[in-house]
Amino acid sequence: MAAPAGHLRPGRYLAFFALIVVALYALVFFTGSGKPTPKLGIDLQGGTRVTLSARNPDGGDPPRESLEQARSIIERRVNGIGVGGTEVVLDGSNVVITVPGEQGDQAKTLGKTAKLGFRKVVTSQPVTPVPQPSTPPTSGAPSSAPPSSSGAPGASAPPSSPANGGGSAAGAPQQQPGGDSDEQTKKEIEEARSLRQNPDLLSTDQAKQAAAAEKAFAALNCDPKVMDPLVGNDLTDKPLVACGDKNTAKYLLEPEFLPGTEISDASSSYDTQNSQWVVNLNFKGEGSRIWGDFTSKNVQKQAAFVLDTQVVSAPTIQAAILGGQTQITGRFSQSEAKDLADVLKYGSLPLSFESSDATTVSATLGLASLQAGLIAGGIGLLIVFIYCLFYYRLLGVLTILSLALSFSLVYAVLVLLGRWIGYTLDLAGVAGLIIAIGITADSFVIYFERLKDEIREGRTFRSAVPRGWSRAQRTILASDAVSFLAAAILYWLAVGEVKGFAFTLGMSTVLDLVVVYLVTHPLVALISRSKSKVLSNPKNLGLGAVQQVGSERKAARPAAGRPNVKEA
Repeated sequence: MAAPAGHLRPGRYLAFFALIVVALYALVFFTGSGKPTPKLGIDLQGGTRVTLSARNPDGGDPPRESLEQARSIIERRVNGIGVGGTEVVLDGSNVVITVPGEQGDQAKTLGKTAKLGFRKVVTSQPVTPVPQPSTPPTSGAPSSAPPSSSGAPGASAPPSSPANGGGSAAGAPQQQPGGDSDEQTKKEIEEARSLRQNPDLLSTDQAKQAAAAEKAFAALNCDPKVMDPLVGNDLTDKPLVACGDKNTAKYLLEPEFLPGTEISDASSSYDTQNSQWVVNLNFKGEGSRIWGDFTSKNVQKQAAFVLDTQVVSAPTIQAAILGGQTQITGRFSQSEAKDLADVLKYGSLPLSFESSDATTVSATLGLASLQAGLIAGGIGLLIVFIYCLFYYRLLGVLTILSLALSFSLVYAVLVLLGRWIGYTLDLAGVAGLIIAIGITADSFVIYFERLKDEIREGRTFRSAVPRGWSRAQRTILASDAVSFLAAAILYWLAVGEVKGFAFTLGMSTVLDLVVVYLVTHPLVALISRSKSKVLSNPKNLGLGAVQQVGSERKAARPAAGRPNVKEA
């Protein structure tokens, strides 16, 4: 048995809802430094989406654990370098980075492997230019070999590594023309891949070692077309033939003696003494011990800083470095030094990645998408408004008012979520909001049709409100529970933009219940008690036809205590 209408206090419900709205908009306008607007995704305000494809050394599928670890590290890099509104998700064996706004250039460097290792230099050679097939081979060696310049740290400065061991360029490698140049490049890549970590490079047999080194050096001409497919995922327990910074020299290196994971911190700074940007490294306890032991035993020998199988710097050790602090120098620009310091600071990725796709959406196209979404939402609202006014009259006005208040709640929540958790509204989210219009309107339809059922049974509008609400709310709760459950499952299983759709759909479903319980039902109860002739007229409420049916049914019923028996 439903409680009578008098037991409901509509004023309290409406006051509580007003308090919620005031509190939300006070947070919107008086907290945070951003604009009182939701954060927009790449497809609404423009931006960049970068897809990174993982590469495994053995050619198989990368382990899921390694992919998740890589995603987590890239996400830490995003937070560390201050790229706002970025989303990092896994899509199969790909990592997808989405950066809204004008920060897309930074996104393209976020997937850099930054796998740093320290190796001892066995020998080095200058890079020989690749001759054109149509011209006679050039004679003579390059004008100068890559020097190994060095500089001892100052007496008052903390211990640091010497200056860069890079040297002058020997000439850029030239590409071979011809119809079969691609086939030739593939052969060079395969040959270089098989030779660059040949164990015979450090064989105890001197003749074997020399032959392997000569062949490896000959195969590795530092042509970018050959080197790029070889970047990353070197085997740390084997020797390595690698090209130096700017491809000016190639090195034969011993197995890695110190991994980059032993770095505790990294930063960039300008070395005024040598007029260059450097990356400062601080090692962890074990790394500091290993580095100090190596530099003590290898004074006047070169140590190579190998980043993604490329020698960034190969300085000569001038003295033992025991303080756990050192530098990487490599003729960096300011931005290059900062990028390198950031990726080293936030971790080396367990896999090597290549950028398989980079999509940039212009701000103009994003604005057009936003306008299209708003137009679609406006058309949907207009259709709902026309239907409600035509079918429910004044009750339809309540529907429109409830939808407007529901939108005000959704808008404030979207703004606050954008500030607090970085939520961005994209086209999929707009689609979720548009669908939520139908879900919210459906709750009102259920309620109003229940009212009609009660009035059709002969009850007055005032007595029908509590009874109709008692029955309608069970249906509304069941309907919204199904919608929310579907949205939650979709959010849990989906990735990328589909998550935005599921999130806005689930959020709107919850706010629908808030509006129905705190606004729609109390307002209907107030109207049912009103003494106004306009509001009490069933025709103005779209209830005239059902009230007439109810009156006829009531008149046809027998009076209480008197059997309806016709005389013979």
